Amino acid sequence: MPSTITSPVLDDRDLAQGRWMLVIHNDDITPYDAVIMILMRATGCDQSEAEIETWEAHTFGKAPVHFGARAICQEAADVIGSIGVKTEVVPEWRDE
Repeated sequence: MPSTITSPVLDDRDLAQGRWMLVIHNDDITPYDAVIMILMRATGCDQSEAEIETWEAHTFGKAPVHFGARAICQEAADVIGSIGVKTEVVPEWRDE
């Protein structure tokens, strides 16, 4: 039986600005649990996702934690940065 594939719904802001991603960087100061909690607050993710992203940043030095319009990523970065975690908001796809 054939299946139907539906295209994703894109926000006009994302089309105009491109998709951005918020990246967090590991540090040796911020408690692990504090990072999990701030990720949940800043991005609206659940605890499981926040734990995975925190582990990834701890293990690999950085982790992408949110994708969307630049302004939305920056808002989340400001919240995360308020506890001292280094963040960066960059285009999702960069020409390297």
